[in-house]
Amino acid sequence: MRDNDCLFCKIIAGDIPSAKVYEDEYVFAFRDINPQAPVHILVVPKEHIRCADDINGENSAYVAHCFEAIAKIAKAEGLKDGYRVVNNCGEYGGQTVMHLHFHIIGGTKLSEKII
Repeated sequence: MRDNDCLFCKIIAGDIPSAKVYEDEYVFAFRDINPQAPVHILVVPKEHIRCADDINGENSAYVAHCFEAIAKIAKAEGLKDGYRVVNNCGEYGGQTVMHLHFHIIGGTKLSEKII
């Protein structure tokens, strides 16, 4: 279900342009407009799920499919030496768009530090 006020729902619908790298019936993935590494891709379920706190039995298949897509995207991007998958949940967790999403970050050796 779409939230008409949600930035990512608008991107998924094509109302706002993005640099799409992957799409299927459950997932939309696009390049981050403020990349933190050579490869920085956002993977978004097409179902509007506000954040990780809202994952439940009715929508968890979308989340599982996100991780299946992450593996495909990482392979297609040549991230054979590794990458990081990050999810921010809520304001204090650093979430700025309230639509569940996962960051694929890679293309360089990343620090072991998270923050």
